[in-house]
Amino acid sequence: MIGIVDYNMGNLASVINAFAKVGSKAEVVSEAERFREYDKLILPGVGAYGDAMEHLKERGMIEALREYAKSGRYMMGICLGMQLLLESSEEFGLHEGLGLIDGRVVAFDASKFEEPLKVPHMGWNRVFTKEHPIFEGLDEAHYLYFVHSFHAVVENKRNEIGKTMYGYEFSSAIAKENVLGIQPHPEKSHKNGLQIIENFTKL
Repeated sequence: MIGIVDYNMGNLASVINAFAKVGSKAEVVSEAERFREYDKLILPGVGAYGDAMEHLKERGMIEALREYAKSGRYMMGICLGMQLLLESSEEFGLHEGLGLIDGRVVAFDASKFEEPLKVPHMGWNRVFTKEHPIFEGLDEAHYLYFVHSFHAVVENKRNEIGKTMYGYEFSSAIAKENVLGIQPHPEKSHKNGLQIIENFTKL
């Protein structure tokens, strides 16, 4: 059974529907003490980093997620959920993250763009991937759907399993052992996204 963490920071219905489309049952879990009941966890998220961490704290989920990661069972963060896996974020002040993967979250630096681009980064873009089971069956460069104004900077490039170009390269998929994160929305990315969702169920 796959649990989708509900901490009032994301559209859970579209994630549930994506798992249903690949023939896998997933359900919303709102109580931290129930995380241990699930074989895998999805940490979705849309909104501000600081608000997200505060909501996790209020629901007693921060330590529960850290303990789940230590259990060796797979968990995957999506969009803001991926960013929360890192150590900190500079979004509207400095905020501590879950610290499951070394790195931080920063704003897109338009001064480094070679051409004028809009922020947020919104729409379809390519993810250039390393070999990893989560990308099984996909080309090394495939299109997924993005919506974000801040991006990950990982400390150890071995934890970067996907990168994307928007003004400059940034980490768009990360992994450390059983902890995975993906910046784009697989649940909104049609066939390619559903392949990622299905691959996650097989880990």
